[in-house]
Amino acid sequence: MLLKSAACLLVLTTSLPALTVFIGTNTGKNTTSKGIYAADFDPVSGKLSEPNLAAAYQSPGFLAVHPKLPVLYAVGAPNKPYADATSAVAAFAIAADHHLTFLGETSTGGKGACHLAVDPAGGTVAVAHYSDGRISTVRLNDQGAPVATVSVISNQGSGPNQTRQAGPHAHGVYFDMSNHHLCVPDLGLDKVLVYPFDPATSKLGGCLPPLTTAPGAGPRHMAFSPDEKYAYVINELDNTVLAASYQDGTLMALGTVPTLPKDFAGNNTTAEIEVSPDGCFAYASNRGHDSITVFRRDVKSGALTLLQHAPCGGKKPRHFKLAPGGKWLLCAHQDANTISVLPLNPQTGEPGPPASTVPSPSPICILFAR
Repeated sequence: MLLKSAACLLVLTTSLPALTVFIGTNTGKNTTSKGIYAADFDPVSGKLSEPNLAAAYQSPGFLAVHPKLPVLYAVGAPNKPYADATSAVAAFAIAADHHLTFLGETSTGGKGACHLAVDPAGGTVAVAHYSDGRISTVRLNDQGAPVATVSVISNQGSGPNQTRQAGPHAHGVYFDMSNHHLCVPDLGLDKVLVYPFDPATSKLGGCLPPLTTAPGAGPRHMAFSPDEKYAYVINELDNTVLAASYQDGTLMALGTVPTLPKDFAGNNTTAEIEVSPDGCFAYASNRGHDSITVFRRDVKSGALTLLQHAPCGGKKPRHFKLAPGGKWLLCAHQDANTISVLPLNPQTGEPGPPASTVPSPSPICILFAR
């Protein structure tokens, strides 16, 4: 069905310069990856070049970019292991040709760093740790290099799934636009935790009342609507998306929708969620069903309605990213070692068959450079 409102049409691009895509990877024993990769993307044709190594680093899983400076960040394993076996956050200067130059690294204060975010002021990196569930903030200097860990928060608790929820597993970190709160989905606790944040000091305050999911849901990542009146939490373990209202650090649950077809009987875990720039669609990835679930979003109520289960073009779509301009969705297939470019219907928001697919070693994060 076509959308009648012009406000809900994806933005079409007729002339845009080529964009650089950075790719975070897993550099474990069973992969050929050496670190962070870069590729060129044509937002008109949808062509993605085969990625090349931009910087060697150990398991630079998730990436983020500074809001003001040409600096890229990755969480991973430090060049020289720390005595306490904690993870590292590393900074890289982005050159004009998009080569990355290592600037420095520091401990994140936790183990198994899996996600990071830079605050809108550009003075802090927040980090989520899956292994020990810790949440930390790292101070940045004026050049964007990490200086020192400021806050490290440990939580207690568990969920009903003892295989995956024996303890806390912080899985994502998200600053709000006011830069006064940090939201943290914790897969092990079945909660989205919210902390007051002081951008002047990089310190986190005491936890505010959290958003609680269904028992065993396993909240993994989240995405805000463009106006930040709503947030959408993708639950890894029960394959659902929870819609919530958001205001000044308060999340209130509105409802939950499944990401899988009713007749699917296989194993699946969800991975990523994103809201389109116009706010009219939400996208979620399924690992097992190997699809992108598309929802129409009511911009007034925040409610989600299922539109499509689209094949993602590969196996285990751990991460995906909507390209600037709203015309393409780039999907990273960790198990297939590929990235597919899916065209998006400008009227319905639905993905079509891949326009192109390129090899990429163990891709787990896609980031567009400005």
